[in-house]
Amino acid sequence: MKTRTNLFSRLQRNFLQWLTGGVFILGYIGSVSAQAELDPVELLSDFVGVDTVNPPGNEANAVAFYAQYLDQLGIAYETGESAPGRGNLWARLKGGAAPGLMLLQHTDVVPGDPRYWLSDPLQAEIREGYLYGRGVVDMKGTGIAQFLAFVAIAQSGVALNRDLVFMASADEEAGGFFGVDWVIKNHPEAFDGVGYLLNEGGSGLLQEGEKVFAIEVTQKVPVWLKIAAEGEPGHGSYPRPESSVTKLLKALNQLQSTPFPIRVIPPVDRYFKGLAAGLSGQQAIDYQDIAVAVQRPDFVRALHSSHPALHALLRDTCSITMLKGSSKINVVPPVAEAEVDCRMLPDRAASAFVEDFKARVAGEGLTVDLTMAFSPAISDASSSLIESIQETLSALHPGARFTFSVASGFTDSHFTRDLGIQSYGFSPMLYLDGEARGVHGNNEAVHVERYRRAVSDYQAVIEAFVLRPAQ
Repeated sequence: MKTRTNLFSRLQRNFLQWLTGGVFILGYIGSVSAQAELDPVELLSDFVGVDTVNPPGNEANAVAFYAQYLDQLGIAYETGESAPGRGNLWARLKGGAAPGLMLLQHTDVVPGDPRYWLSDPLQAEIREGYLYGRGVVDMKGTGIAQFLAFVAIAQSGVALNRDLVFMASADEEAGGFFGVDWVIKNHPEAFDGVGYLLNEGGSGLLQEGEKVFAIEVTQKVPVWLKIAAEGEPGHGSYPRPESSVTKLLKALNQLQSTPFPIRVIPPVDRYFKGLAAGLSGQQAIDYQDIAVAVQRPDFVRALHSSHPALHALLRDTCSITMLKGSSKINVVPPVAEAEVDCRMLPDRAASAFVEDFKARVAGEGLTVDLTMAFSPAISDASSSLIESIQETLSALHPGARFTFSVASGFTDSHFTRDLGIQSYGFSPMLYLDGEARGVHGNNEAVHVERYRRAVSDYQAVIEAFVLRPAQ
């Protein structure tokens, strides 16, 4: 990673330049910025090169990355390792009595196979206006935007109406148990006074010339299950009528051939209505009244094919992801296992879903064990933070629309929602349709100039909420 010298003096100089020539938005500070020296694309490129692939994680590398800048800036911070190399970092700027705001990011990333990338996943590279690298979308890009907003406000010297907390955590990609969950259990003071939180999970869409910002307010709940089937072991040359493997395959076929029924919950209905506002023709009609549209099998099939993430918001889903049988080709195993990644809509307890699942795969010699499940929770879509985000972005992007999304995946926000913190997935990064498909896949990339704008917009949103008089 690159080290920048005299960082503290450069940030001071940039702040003085802002005082004499800054931009004011909505009557409060609109540009407490150090971007001229701390270039967001450079920082993100450096951060991509910090190896935090999970497994094994090594998020201590990310802690060192952020700590070098915080040390130079003289900003106090705390760190904690949940296990060797599994580092977490948090810092707090003290403010007024209003409920605090936390900027939460995870620093781990999923693996990327260089054989299927245009470039090394851990070596950031700009190609045709896009920055390629593992984590530029999920979520090192947003993490850098959060960090730049935090350090700029820290150096501004302006009184805050509330505490502002920056947290870089480990392990989100594997459940968060070495990250946010560990910090909550071992350093609960890091969350003292925090009433609001911004995390990954939301973004903007450039759609037929319009800008639509989606703010995530809830997410499907992961319910990870293991199915085990037992049978008589033996030699592969004389198969019995039934074995552990055939029992398991029968159960999995039952699961695959009988999808969970569609049900449209209120947050999902609201999300589709928000999407409909920017559409036309039959698609707009269908999205506007999704509960009616899903009664047509042809609509459901087409949605599943064209927009699987939207389809996943209409029902509980299960993906068969891991299979385990014999260790030798000529041995029929006594036990065969499958692990299944299920995601349930957040309108009931996980225990109710597990009972439904067991009924679908029921069979002699089968057991179902729960590996992991979280609690469902929904954040307030009319909070003062939401109002502030809408007000600020409307000034920066006149005519922009807003919708409240439901994430098909999960983030660390479920931990903080359990604490009663109003937690939102938010980023002002604007994507073209399909542009973010590299997340967890090949050739993850972000548009360079739109990313620069998103970093600036992110700072404006944070400044608006923590610097103006609290409502």
